[in-house]
Amino acid sequence: MINALKEICTLNGTSGDEEHVREFIKSHIRADEVTTDALGNLIVFKKGRKPPKNKIMFAAHMDEVGFMITDVSEDGFLSFGAVGGINPSVAIGRTLRLESGVSGVVGTKAIHQQSKEEREKMPSFDELYLDIGAGSKEEAEKVAPRGSYAYFDTDFFEFGDGFIKGKAIDDRAGCLIMMDMVNGDPEYDAWYAFTVQEEIGTRGAKAAAFTISPDIAIVLEATTACDIAGVSGGKRICELGNGAVVSYMDKGTVYDRELYSLAFNTANENSIDVQTKTLVAGGNDSGAIHVSRGGIRTCAISVPCRYLHSPSCVIKESDYYAVKSLAEKMLSAAANI
Repeated sequence: MINALKEICTLNGTSGDEEHVREFIKSHIRADEVTTDALGNLIVFKKGRKPPKNKIMFAAHMDEVGFMITDVSEDGFLSFGAVGGINPSVAIGRTLRLESGVSGVVGTKAIHQQSKEEREKMPSFDELYLDIGAGSKEEAEKVAPRGSYAYFDTDFFEFGDGFIKGKAIDDRAGCLIMMDMVNGDPEYDAWYAFTVQEEIGTRGAKAAAFTISPDIAIVLEATTACDIAGVSGGKRICELGNGAVVSYMDKGTVYDRELYSLAFNTANENSIDVQTKTLVAGGNDSGAIHVSRGGIRTCAISVPCRYLHSPSCVIKESDYYAVKSLAEKMLSAAANI
């Protein structure tokens, strides 16, 4: 799993630029039907040993947060904006890699040149620039035209007691779990939507859910964990090492109560570690899926992840396997409810 997760997370694929991730998935799955829609969603059907009563769809998004070049100065510095929800603080001083392969460093005005007011607030993306070592506008535009993408350039590694760090774990972890399910020997037929553009408004999921029209959707995600120093109680949201996270509500969805209970019961029956979120926060493809067509019963199962939407997403290996096990069991549990 570690090697496969490293391989898929190292790929670059922010919203609207998911091609490399999609091609990787296509080349590593064995399915009965594989199609790509007009938006770029990868829609997969895997025949199981039995036909289910309910048409089941699993979903995970291929895109990651990233950046887009918006302007080039006369002396070759690049202006850029975020693609998806990125706090500017996680970009300052970081190395970014352009889709052309050129690397650069994110900088801002030196602290001794800042006013008192500027030093007391976090700079916006308008106040940051990407330094790629270019000496002129013409030189920079050859490798970084307006509208081109840039990505966090960061290492993937294991540390501590089963911890894993890397970019794009949100939601390549969910994609990898679905790939394993497709390549396995499932009890029931199921559809799998590897979606695009989740990070900029769950756009791909809206189209995929309309196309597949499932009775039940199970979204596999990575979700915010705030189990860090100085945070206590419900504000921790969920915790690494406590297993799969099953949500009852977030900023985009009130989840199907029967599926929520079914997920917990299924986890307990199969000795799978499970927890819920202790704060109504965030959102995912469920927000678009559950209101598609005449409405789709939806459940979300997530890997708890620290430092989401940064170059240093951190998960725990045991939680990944808990989500994988629960997703596999939920296919059978939800097939005939």
